[in-house]
Amino acid sequence: MTENAMYDQASGLRRMTQLTSTKVITVTGGKGGVGKTNVTLNMAISMARQGKRVMVLDADLGLANVDVMLGLRAGRNLSHVLSGMCELKDIIVEGPYGVKIVPAASGTQNMAELTTAQHMGLIRAFSTLEEDIDVLLVDTAAGISDMVLSFSRAAQDVVVVVCDEPTSITDAYALIKILSREYDVQRFKIVANMVRSYREGRDLFIKLTRVTERFLDANLELVACIPLDDRVRQSVKRQKLVVEAFPRSPAALALGALANKAAMWPVPQSPGGHLEFFVERLLVNNRRTREVPVGE
Repeated sequence: MTENAMYDQASGLRRMTQLTSTKVITVTGGKGGVGKTNVTLNMAISMARQGKRVMVLDADLGLANVDVMLGLRAGRNLSHVLSGMCELKDIIVEGPYGVKIVPAASGTQNMAELTTAQHMGLIRAFSTLEEDIDVLLVDTAAGISDMVLSFSRAAQDVVVVVCDEPTSITDAYALIKILSREYDVQRFKIVANMVRSYREGRDLFIKLTRVTERFLDANLELVACIPLDDRVRQSVKRQKLVVEAFPRSPAALALGALANKAAMWPVPQSPGGHLEFFVERLLVNNRRTREVPVGE
């Protein structure tokens, strides 16, 4: 892409961003097993209950499980889109409270190792969507693959889920380090998950910030402490979400509070310097739907 073309695209995004209120949130963790999919889906359901139009993208392209956790049957997934068998709109399934789910493939190694051309194919696929949504939640894979970094860079807010385990803290720091140093992502919202008390969650946050403040130019904000709650495990076995199955449980209340807080996060008035392809697609669609013909 030429310098002029990049400038034109950036200036176009800045103009269009005034016309949209779509929020794009990536939920990641650096490590598997920290509960990021649970956090993502419970946030989605809680936001939908508030009347928000919510879409969840399962971006764990090799080990997808969003549809399974909701007890949904997805006939097609992103692998069919990338192979040209169908369009993105053809694979969307509807979950509880009208939440739209974009399912990925499970147990497919080539989906976890996409080429640059396939990355671009996925980006182009989103340009075909015409869904009107208020919030797009992206549930990433574990680790620091190119796809995880791409989805994190594309978001307006990056939520990092961390547990009080040395490997979780180390992997979260590694993810934040790469995004901060190499891709100029500076703001991270931290969720301390499966903690025994608010104090334990706060201590976990302090452990992480102690390292980031010393070595990185990154801003971390503790946005939630989700308690260790056996009701979460019970709801997963039922293929339900804890905010549905046990709405008054400690974990459900904390996740609901997180969703309320996330709904209030401001949408940036201009896109960042990285490729915000989700935002670009949403901006274009919102501009089309909100343009009023002259004379009306």
